[in-house]
Amino acid sequence: MPKMTATEVDAFLQERGHLLRLGTVDRDGMPSVVPIWFLASENKIWFTPRARSEWFDHLRHSPKVCATIDESAGSMRKVVARGEAELVHDVGNDDQWRDIYRDIALRYTPPRFADAYLTDTHDEPRGLWALDLAQARVETWRMPTAEGEDALAVWAPKYYHR
Repeated sequence: MPKMTATEVDAFLQERGHLLRLGTVDRDGMPSVVPIWFLASENKIWFTPRARSEWFDHLRHSPKVCATIDESAGSMRKVVARGEAELVHDVGNDDQWRDIYRDIALRYTPPRFADAYLTDTHDEPRGLWALDLAQARVETWRMPTAEGEDALAVWAPKYYHR
């Protein structure tokens, strides 16, 4: 199974429309996964839970996360990053980073909708979190679709009993 190059990962994370599936752990140790919007910038994954979201509480309790961004068609590219997220701006400081929030919304919606969404949710405080990919354990893979690649090499060697 081919891995993605750093250039391929960067290009993939910049493509519009991919959701981040963020895995967190609640106070009872139960896993939780939520599909969310994100922004990849400065070698970090940025995301914004609302103050009253359950997964914000999970992050406050334990910032350990598993972030998965994938696609189910084409080369079926996947990026999985495990690490500790950092609370960059806590609730109540939204005005300091509202431009990042707009950039996140623009990845998923047209400008008119993004601006309306920001205006409509202006009084719903959020926190800004980041997962530093340089500090995370990042794994990538894709289907062997490039010219000259073995089309049957769809499993990593570790899965074979040889």
